[in-house]
Amino acid sequence: MVAWKTSEHREVSRVTTIALGGLFIQTKHPPKANSTVQMLIVTPKGYLRVRANVRSVIAGEGMGVAIVSMEPEDRGKLDRWLKQLVGTHEDYGQR
Repeated sequence: MVAWKTSEHREVSRVTTIALGGLFIQTKHPPKANSTVQMLIVTPKGYLRVRANVRSVIAGEGMGVAIVSMEPEDRGKLDRWLKQLVGTHEDYGQR
C-alpha cells in the first residue's frame, strides 16, 4: 500500500509493481504525466518517504512513477525488503 499526494489530491492505493527505481500504483484518478507526487510506502521494514515523478498514466487504472528522491536510510530499507522478496520467490520456485 502507498499513501500519495499531489498539490490537489490525496489517496491511499495498492502498489502492483515495485522496484528501486519506481512503482506502478493502482488508482482510478491518476494525476497527469510529469506531475510530482509525495508518497509514504508501507513495507514490513517500515514506512518509506519518497518523492517521485509520474512517468506514465493509464486512464482509470493507475500510474507508473519514477523515484526521484528518498533518504539513504529509506533506500536501504527498500533494497533489503526487495532482496527479501526475491529470495522468498526463488525459494518458492525450488519447491
